Amino acid sequence: MAASRGSSSSTNGLLPTSLSEQNQHDMEAGGGGAKVGLETEFDDDAAAANDMPTDPFDIAHTKNAPHETLRRWRQAALVLNASRRFRYTMDLKAEEEKENRRRMIRSHAQVIRAALLFKLAGERELGIGTTVAPPTPSGDYGIALDQLVTLTRENNITALQQYGGVKGISALLKSNVEKGIHGDEPDVVKRKEVFGSNTYPRKKGRSFWRFLWEAWQDLTLIILIIAAVVSLALGLKTEGLEEGWYDGASIFFAVFLVIVVTAVSDYRQSLQFQNLNAEKQNIQLEVMRGGRSITISIFDVVVGDVVPLRIGDQVPADGIVITGHSLAIDESSMTGESKIVHKDQKAPFLMSGCKVADGVGTMLVTGVGINTEWGLLMASISEDTGEETPLQVRLNGVATFIGIVGLSVAALVLAVLWGRYFTGNTKDLYGKVQFKAGQTSISKTFDGAVKIFTIAVTIVVVAVPEGLPLAVTLTLAYSMKKMMADKALVRRLSACETMGSATTICSDKTGTLTLNQMTVVEAYVGIKKINPPDDTSQLHPLVSTLISEGVAQNTTGNVFEPTQGGEVEISGSPTEKAILSWAFKLGMKFDAIRLESTVLHVFPFNSEKKRGGVALKQADSKVHIHWKGAAEIVLASCTEYLDSDGCSQNIEDDKEFFKTAIDDMAERSLRCVAIAYRPYELDKVPTDEEQLSQWALPEDDLVLLAIVGIKDPCRPGVKDAVKLCTEAGVKVRMVTGDNLQTAKAIALECGILPSLKDATEPTIIEGKTFRELSEREREQTAKKITVMGRSSPNDKLLLVQALRKGGEVVAVTGDGTNDAPALHEADIGLSMGIQGTEVAKESSDIVILDDNFASVVKVVRWGRSVYANIQKFIQFQLTVNVAALVINVVAAISSGSVPLNAVQLLWVNLIMDTLGALALATEPPTDNLMQRTPVGRRAPLITNIMWRNLLVQAMYQVTVLLVLNFMGNRILGLQQDDQKHAIGVKNTLIFNAFVFCQIFNEFNARKPEEINVFRGVTKNYLFMGIIGITLVLQIIIVMFLGKFTKTVRLSWQQWLICLGIAIVSWPLAVIGKLIPVPKTPFSHYFSRPIQRCRNSRNRNT
Repeated sequence: MAASRGSSSSTNGLLPTSLSEQNQHDMEAGGGGAKVGLETEFDDDAAAANDMPTDPFDIAHTKNAPHETLRRWRQAALVLNASRRFRYTMDLKAEEEKENRRRMIRSHAQVIRAALLFKLAGERELGIGTTVAPPTPSGDYGIALDQLVTLTRENNITALQQYGGVKGISALLKSNVEKGIHGDEPDVVKRKEVFGSNTYPRKKGRSFWRFLWEAWQDLTLIILIIAAVVSLALGLKTEGLEEGWYDGASIFFAVFLVIVVTAVSDYRQSLQFQNLNAEKQNIQLEVMRGGRSITISIFDVVVGDVVPLRIGDQVPADGIVITGHSLAIDESSMTGESKIVHKDQKAPFLMSGCKVADGVGTMLVTGVGINTEWGLLMASISEDTGEETPLQVRLNGVATFIGIVGLSVAALVLAVLWGRYFTGNTKDLYGKVQFKAGQTSISKTFDGAVKIFTIAVTIVVVAVPEGLPLAVTLTLAYSMKKMMADKALVRRLSACETMGSATTICSDKTGTLTLNQMTVVEAYVGIKKINPPDDTSQLHPLVSTLISEGVAQNTTGNVFEPTQGGEVEISGSPTEKAILSWAFKLGMKFDAIRLESTVLHVFPFNSEKKRGGVALKQADSKVHIHWKGAAEIVLASCTEYLDSDGCSQNIEDDKEFFKTAIDDMAERSLRCVAIAYRPYELDKVPTDEEQLSQWALPEDDLVLLAIVGIKDPCRPGVKDAVKLCTEAGVKVRMVTGDNLQTAKAIALECGILPSLKDATEPTIIEGKTFRELSEREREQTAKKITVMGRSSPNDKLLLVQALRKGGEVVAVTGDGTNDAPALHEADIGLSMGIQGTEVAKESSDIVILDDNFASVVKVVRWGRSVYANIQKFIQFQLTVNVAALVINVVAAISSGSVPLNAVQLLWVNLIMDTLGALALATEPPTDNLMQRTPVGRRAPLITNIMWRNLLVQAMYQVTVLLVLNFMGNRILGLQQDDQKHAIGVKNTLIFNAFVFCQIFNEFNARKPEEINVFRGVTKNYLFMGIIGITLVLQIIIVMFLGKFTKTVRLSWQQWLICLGIAIVSWPLAVIGKLIPVPKTPFSHYFSRPIQRCRNSRNRNT
């Protein structure tokens, strides 16, 4: 999404837009909603807002932002080290190169196929028979690798036929089209040795040395290194080798330390991102090995494997279709054309990396890894793609704003100090004038000017918060790693942040709010309730046979009975497993039934129609069409039913009984599924293969066989999770395909519906009813909806669109292929890791690995934590910035010297930048975060509370340290001491007290709004470690590195003075937090004149 159209002033966190939060959300969602909650004095501003140039740092959504928008903010940012600052943003140039590379590989493949088709057409025209070389044995297999690769890559149907079709290839590969390979360890290893593994070479991640190189690309650090070299040369020349190298070497060492610490921190982040990227690519899928359905990693797929394909799956390797029913493949990832290709025996070749758009089937794997076009493509573009987040972009705006102020201050200090120096107003420690025109040597003059320049450059290093935008990636890397432990895999960085702003979560029911452990607990055959539901003695053999036939053939699941005894393994979706398990207990012989009849055509289960069907041809040439699906929908198509005695009865007289039975089961949270069939005439079945593939299975005049009630209990803890969301200002809505009664029962059990009296329309609504409303009515109704039953994926999309237009920040869960548009449209798309299809996962921002709603709530906590941690770091860093700048500017203007020299400032920069970010950006989330309302995406980054805390601490530090600077000798009793020693002690004490203040203030920054800043601190080992390291290093610097840092050793009394000054910041923070702050952000008062100025300028032009 492009930069928000309503932005009329900077929203980099210092100057937010003047439009209300509500209206901003309206515009983000693309709605034309009324302007809500605008103050009267802003009416003119709002009217002109659309004519304004947008702020380059105001990008609400970065994942869909045009490249031009992303390029604009980069160009607007004040950057000292571009290679580091933009490391974790999208490399726009590399993206263009990747796209060109993709086009080249696709074109190459298409040219080869076109040439082959042209050749075959020519041969047919001339009557020449195509000759294919016989298969060449390779090791234990009857066909060589290069022949397999050529066969699939060229889509050579002639060669396939001459090799005996897919069964012939399977035999050559020592596989079985129904049972797959043996699958034992030696078999798999041998196949990998002969045909390769399903992996491709990846470009190595950046080495530590690369990060070291990038860290010193900072312009100011390069200038400081040059200044250090000049200082070293001048020092050696004027003071000799023994004393002259300290100044230059100390600056050089300080710069080196900054570079090394920065590189180490960045390298650790990089490793975390690499691990997370590897996790994203590790797709789990089902294969048939030894007749059993097992789940393996996509990287473990081998040539010869038989892979079932369902809607939403990714084709894991190159292969050939074994069986397929309405099998349609989306090949856009390889061909670049958004065209769905139907696959059957005439067009059986499948390409790795494509997606199953419709239907079901099985495939034989013939090519893996680098031997596929997908492998070649991934190997050539396998570099990690960066992606900036909205918060990162806004922080670049903050960094730019502060950087401009810092540069201005540094320029002012440089001008003042040089002015004083060259006019003879700068004196050394003994009161001697440092520069006298015509008397001071050129080398001494140059040395003095360089030292002043070094101080000014160091002020720039401190003032420009280069690490501020990178603090986002640091906290995101930390959060993403911890979220993995909380069963959430982040696919897009920006989702972490946006989740903190979520105002509503639209959740699925099955598997998310419930356990997804389904069992048939109730069954009706005819009007008789079978109790227990798997008691075969209560069923007529005809009814039992038809139910077993319908369940065994109309399923995507599988039943594996070990030949040597042992427990039966049932695989498939939870609903399929429950029904298969029930039928198996009724005596269903799965394999035998599937061999007795031939599948003519399959209508895969469809979330729009809520049912799936299959047409079977019996051994006696009779045709049965079986349907299974949502009970009330299948029931509506039935005209008869078989009673438990096997007699056919007219359903009209008993339809109300069945409806009541369904409602009764639904009210007890049971999922109701009906099983029905109808006999069909063989001569009405299309004989042509193409017509058969397009045949719409008859779905009328059905005979009802059974209605089953499936129990799926609520997840433990889901009620508490829903309650936590409600208290946090996040409304939970249930969107389910189940009927309204089941949805209502589960919603009451989970606490989504507070009470039964709330269960009225539109609080609970059917998808069909919502769908039929006008767009305006949908927007008004959407906010009232709590439960939507019998919803289709399109209803979910319409709900998301309506909520976003109403100003909500929407998180949506989804698992099916058809959920992809809603997942993509939502502010945060959450796919399910267990039940979710690959298409759903690729469209989502976060994958919930355990399909648990409680994990969704943990993601909200982490999202809020990211924002809160960044705010802590901003508060801490700005306090240091303000204090350091004010102290140096006031001292420079008034006395011509600065108490904090270049080396000391570099050490402060290290504490403030890298170490501060590590300490504060890795704070774990607290329960307090879920007691606040969601963070508005347009809310200023620096809140009134932060301004208050920041100013209280900065004013205290500036006051105390400036008093020490001007009156330190008298206060510390140093008037009788040697002048040089007295100034050394005073400046060391100022430096030491300043660093101690930052260490103590780091504790204050942990809890900007709480009185007790120490709660939980001992559990954050990284924070405590960094505080300890900083403290130890500060003692070493003062006590042992005086030659380098221009410090002197302090007495224990002076150490206590520093400690006393610093420790006051704790009670001061408590007092500060008692000062009330207005609700209107301070930045609004600054933005008004800027807004009016822009408006008047626009009107004039």
